[in-house]
Amino acid sequence: MRCPFCGHEDTQVKDSRPSEDGSAIRRRRFCAGCSQRFTTIERVQLRELTVLKSDNRRVPFDRDKLARSIRIALRKRPVQEERIERIVNGIVRQLEASGENDVPSQQIGELVMETLKEVDAVAYVRFASVYRNFREAKDFEAFLGGLGEPT
Repeated sequence: MRCPFCGHEDTQVKDSRPSEDGSAIRRRRFCAGCSQRFTTIERVQLRELTVLKSDNRRVPFDRDKLARSIRIALRKRPVQEERIERIVNGIVRQLEASGENDVPSQQIGELVMETLKEVDAVAYVRFASVYRNFREAKDFEAFLGGLGEPT
């Protein structure tokens, strides 16, 4: 592993421990070149996923982008970081288990919406407002009218 500080290629693993849900390994590393310490996270990747965008572009799947969008929707909501990681891991596992290497962006958006609907209603509406491109207050009204009674 190359050092992110100095680029030296000789780094040593000083400590390894599994994540709380066991889906990743967190490694503390030490650079022999500059003596800096840094952390890496190792995850199992079943397949290379490609996202098919609505304009027919193909882009590599970016787990960090997925996590970022979920964190934005859940910002200032009573959801712990560990739960967010489990949500992201669950969505990624569903995508990898689908057996398809090419995943439409709409499928990812719908998976996120389904998950957020179960986790937090406010985050669900926040995500939907961006994902479905709400432009006016009546868009929110129509969407919320379809939600029915809160659970």
